[in-house]
Amino acid sequence: MSAAVAFAGMKRVVDVVFRAGCPDCRANVELGASALRLAIGATSKTTFYSFTCPECGVAVRKPAGERIVELLTGGGVRTLRLHSPG
Repeated sequence: MSAAVAFAGMKRVVDVVFRAGCPDCRANVELGASALRLAIGATSKTTFYSFTCPECGVAVRKPAGERIVELLTGGGVRTLRLHSPG
């Protein structure tokens, strides 16, 4: 089966939208995958996601547990793997 046949019934791809809160201005915002960055470190303290608040412009960094990492990577958020000096 070709890709054209497999996807013939699809009308369009729906972009994933993530909801996040800004700790600075307290706005609840919706962000596309391209507006977020995920950094995965060796520990839970070095694993986080970040974005720029569209309301106030502040750079926001929040911890990302296993579930958040799973959701963000599944939704197409660009991921950076942090390596500890070894």
